[in-house]
Amino acid sequence: MKNSKKIAGIIAVSILIIIVLGSIFANKIAPYDFNYQDSDRRFETFSAEHKLGTDALGRDLLSRIIHGAKTSILIALIATIVSMSIGTLIGIIAGYYGGKIDYLLTSITNIFQALPQMCFIIAIAGVLGPNIKNLILALSISSWAGFSRIIRTEILKIKKEPYVEAMICLGSNDISVISKHIMPNIFPNIIILFVIRTGRSILSIASLSFLGLGVQPPHPDWSVMINDARLYYRTYPHLIIVPGFFIFLILMSINMIGDFLRDIFDVRSEEII
Repeated sequence: MKNSKKIAGIIAVSILIIIVLGSIFANKIAPYDFNYQDSDRRFETFSAEHKLGTDALGRDLLSRIIHGAKTSILIALIATIVSMSIGTLIGIIAGYYGGKIDYLLTSITNIFQALPQMCFIIAIAGVLGPNIKNLILALSISSWAGFSRIIRTEILKIKKEPYVEAMICLGSNDISVISKHIMPNIFPNIIILFVIRTGRSILSIASLSFLGLGVQPPHPDWSVMINDARLYYRTYPHLIIVPGFFIFLILMSINMIGDFLRDIFDVRSEEII
């Protein structure tokens, strides 16, 4: 079982690296301009010139897939980093200092966690308007509470350890205790949670873009490609299958990497849900 998980983790990392490198060097490896339209090659299926076919406007699907990866990954990473920073800071303050501060911050966290996340994201994106900046803001606001809750729980356990209490008694300042003795112990949980949340962010981006509240055309986001293909899915199913497959592929890879890291760090599953 361990060997199979290790192999699956290596395969997942390899797939993710290929997708990330492809998005970084999209301008060099994409065979066509992602917005170049060839009306004579509309709805073309797999061929030597267009490996994954063309869409309703004659645009090369492979080029749009390569460029579309950059958008989804970059937005997901930025949103996850922002939400992780906010959640980690609030979780540290609440867990370490306790008392009324903990009560106040935990109450705020519980309010955000009680809201249905996808509905909350749609509401924020709908009010602020459909663009990339508002999409990042919506994802960040809606997902910081998960980081905060887990960080707070871990700090409540670790600060009771004898070595932490000893450092406090010896007069170490709060920043020193947190940075040198608490954060290294919760770092594996943060890494695993970051990976899993990045995958969820990509799925949320896909959902919002499909609804018209995320990335806007003509930018080649994968979900925008699926949305554009809705009228033709019966006669030209490859227009939906191709971008849908790549969304599935990146989400599966990220989740497998999260499971792999969880086994390496020996972190319980319920701690990062």
